[in-house]
Amino acid sequence: MSILKENPYRRDFPVAEQIINGKRLAYLDSAATTLKPTSVIDEMDRYYRLETANVHRGLYWLSENATTKFEATRDKITTLINSPDRKQVIFTKGTTESVNLVAQSYVRHFLNEGDEILLSQMEHHSNIVPWQLVAEEKKLKIKIIPINQQGEIILEEYQKLLTSRVKLVSVVYVSNALGTINPVKEMIQSAHKIGAKVFIDAAQAIAHLKVDVQDLDVDFLGFSGHKMFGPTGVGILYAKEELLNMMPPYQGGGDMIDVVTFEKTTYNNLPHKFEAGTPAISAVIGLGSAVDYLNQVGIETIRKIEDELLEYATKKLSSIPGFRIYGTAKKKASVISFAIEGIHPHDIATLIDKEGIAIRTGHHCTQPLMKFFDVPATCRASLSIYNNQADIDQLYAGLIKVKSFFE
Repeated sequence: MSILKENPYRRDFPVAEQIINGKRLAYLDSAATTLKPTSVIDEMDRYYRLETANVHRGLYWLSENATTKFEATRDKITTLINSPDRKQVIFTKGTTESVNLVAQSYVRHFLNEGDEILLSQMEHHSNIVPWQLVAEEKKLKIKIIPINQQGEIILEEYQKLLTSRVKLVSVVYVSNALGTINPVKEMIQSAHKIGAKVFIDAAQAIAHLKVDVQDLDVDFLGFSGHKMFGPTGVGILYAKEELLNMMPPYQGGGDMIDVVTFEKTTYNNLPHKFEAGTPAISAVIGLGSAVDYLNQVGIETIRKIEDELLEYATKKLSSIPGFRIYGTAKKKASVISFAIEGIHPHDIATLIDKEGIAIRTGHHCTQPLMKFFDVPATCRASLSIYNNQADIDQLYAGLIKVKSFFE
């Protein structure tokens, strides 16, 4: 059985089985958000239908049950990323909030005027803007690690930028716009040699690669639940314990406190120090179910499926006259950003939507990267384990139809 034709996982995702515009749905926008398996949907539905209660506060069964499931997700994430301790796993709203938390609680308090932050040329806006905000306030300098035309970080140039003034390096593990898998372990080692800390944006990596924070020796790492078959509105910040202990709380409110008086407030222990207010309980529980699903399928199986799909799609789509791929790194995840000569990406996406094909078009929240390639936008087809050969064939046929429309 070829996994390209007979995908046993597709039936786990109700959205994938839909008819859109009278055509079978070819969902090819997993880099924006993954579809959700029935197991995740059912677990969240169960919480709202039968198990609704707040966490950490009640002494009755519903609250204790919700708390148990909520905290079980922390344990599952701890194991998934090989965190040394569960208290180093902080629940956030997503990768964006994880970046902002580090910017405000670490950079704002521990970096000084003239210190430097290094970002790569392929970063998502959420891994640019939070650093800019704090850099403006603290008079820090942001410097850019260049990339080549294949969409790969130029490591020699990165090494040249690593001076004693660099205090933080923040780089994406897998590019959302190119699919490039960056050599983050090597980059972390180099940064540590000059005393810099490293934040890794693992939003696009977490459902495609084995992410091991101890093996990477990373200082900070963030990702989002909705990129790994889980719900929106929940994510993770992992950080080394000594850094979390140094950092003041990002927000104040319930659950992050120890003792409150009008004269002085003391803060809760990790991880609760950074989790103010009632959390997204159902989303966290759903995330736990998503981790279960990931483990059930296995990262190695996911990678094998996606690599086969990527190889087939790259070969098939590249046969279209005028077709160009942006992002041809040697190490790459299942993302194909492309353009067709003479046709605006927005026109492509609009027309193939009529064929039941869902792709993303635009700057993909990477405007500096689009400027580097001197394009206003690209189309992006991003693949996951619910895709199959028929989805790619459908995309190919749709693009051929678009070309004929403009000829």
